[in-house]
Amino acid sequence: MVTDEDVQRFISAIKMVSTYNFTDYSERSFKRRIEKLLVDNHMDINQLSLKMSKDKDFLEKIVRDITVNTTELFRDPEMWITLKYQILPKLKKNKSIFIWHAGCSSGQEIYSMLILLNELGMLEQAKVFATDINSEMLESSKKATYKYRFNLGYLDNFDKVIRENPYNFEEKIDVPYEKYFDIDKVKDTITMKKFLREKAVFRKHDLVNDGNIFYSKFDLILCRNVIIYFNNKLQNHVIDLFSNSLYRDGFLILGAHESILGPVANSFDRTKGFYRKKQF
Repeated sequence: MVTDEDVQRFISAIKMVSTYNFTDYSERSFKRRIEKLLVDNHMDINQLSLKMSKDKDFLEKIVRDITVNTTELFRDPEMWITLKYQILPKLKKNKSIFIWHAGCSSGQEIYSMLILLNELGMLEQAKVFATDINSEMLESSKKATYKYRFNLGYLDNFDKVIRENPYNFEEKIDVPYEKYFDIDKVKDTITMKKFLREKAVFRKHDLVNDGNIFYSKFDLILCRNVIIYFNNKLQNHVIDLFSNSLYRDGFLILGAHESILGPVANSFDRTKGFYRKKQF
């Protein structure tokens, strides 16, 4: 059983030898992840802390293991349908569209966005940036090769968002999978096409410590199912970063079970699952 003292010892051990700071992560979920680390590495908290302090590669592995990485192509299709019909059309008149995927994990969300932008004729004007604290996940994002059978649900989501029209169920849009994927059933892989892989800019980024590293304002920021693992103080810090990084009237999209609380909420109007920065 991991105690509060164990959690503090773990956090302190990481802070002493790196710039990572997990102080304001949600205590309950963080305890569960530390428990799993101890079991997986056959160590107690003291052994784990000692090895992290002496072995930089091990430290980076622990950071990768403790950060949550769950995503899929067109995850929560309803959100993507809202993007397709209500948000992105508002940005189409812009000469350039700046989009930031914060906490991009293994990249499926980025490729969902790129596919959708291409279908809307907006890919050329889009500048898409993707960040994550986990360098291993960033490399996976760049390669964009995923298990085919494990991710068959991707294609169902693709159909709902790209091939179907929720406002006219009789309309079927003929978009072949081969337009965007290379599927190899023998090797059990699904790989995003090269023109998609070359579009996004990937950077390592720590939402706790780093500011806006792109020196640009954004029209749209997506950070889904990330801040749910932070306490209220850190959530407000991150939302404040996003608010300062958005153009006026820019959009912020969080996870289905995430919301903006506290004073920073006054900077946004909420409409059907997304937030729009107010004009002041």
